[in-house]
Amino acid sequence: MPARATDARRAAVLGSPIVHSLSPVLHRAAYEALELTGWTYDSFDVDEEALPAFVDGLGAEWAGLSLTMPLKRAVIPLLDEVSETAASVEAVNTLVFTEDGRRLGDNTDIPGMVAALRERGVEQVDSAAILGAGATASSALAALARVCPGEIVAYVRSAARAAEMRQWGERLDVEVRIADWADAADALRFPLVVATTPAGATDALAASVPERPATLFDVLYDPWPTELAARWSMFGGAVVSGLDLLVHQAVLQVEQMTGRVPAPVEAMRKAGEHALAARGASHRP
Repeated sequence: MPARATDARRAAVLGSPIVHSLSPVLHRAAYEALELTGWTYDSFDVDEEALPAFVDGLGAEWAGLSLTMPLKRAVIPLLDEVSETAASVEAVNTLVFTEDGRRLGDNTDIPGMVAALRERGVEQVDSAAILGAGATASSALAALARVCPGEIVAYVRSAARAAEMRQWGERLDVEVRIADWADAADALRFPLVVATTPAGATDALAASVPERPATLFDVLYDPWPTELAARWSMFGGAVVSGLDLLVHQAVLQVEQMTGRVPAPVEAMRKAGEHALAARGASHRP
């Protein structure tokens, strides 16, 4: 049932650390645009050990939770139902409480990635490359399975990471070719490049951006732009940012928690951009 504006409902993002999360900014902007005056959205620093007691202690006024690291896998045993999307990558970033008290887990990162790409005109590509093999890489691989029927190449730094990506490929029924990070510059010539690495990891690749790059999806958003994204844009390539992903996964969370469809994408994006600009200004001397 869609939420009424006067309903007193609660939602929050959990994780550890959580202080820099943009989720409160995005969700509150959605509530304001939807005129859900009775809704609040907070953030709580909760680790894996504290999660069960926290969830068990929530009252009937709670509509849902957003979950970030390190809770995306830890929450699964606490749920009554897990969506196929979340189960495919063993990661839940969205917990919705039903009226009868059931706990439903979903993953909006994967469809959020697809929606962010679609917004930039990327419906399907013949091949794609993934830079890195960390926690985000499995979601990226699942998203690519929906837009790339052709070759997917993952550029990784170690044999352990290579094994992990092969396992995710088998689990998702996606054929993944593994390449060494030393050859990561080759990835930049693919129709779609998804960078899932930590800040600074792709800086050295900026000098290798081709003259006519296609599309780069860089999951980082702070600091932004990364050196790779800046160079990519300078050469006229399309860039999808981590903020685009954050907004689109939050849009799906808002829709699930409130029952209001569609969620206000642009209001949420503007709120996120404003918050990042303010954060950047506070860091300047």
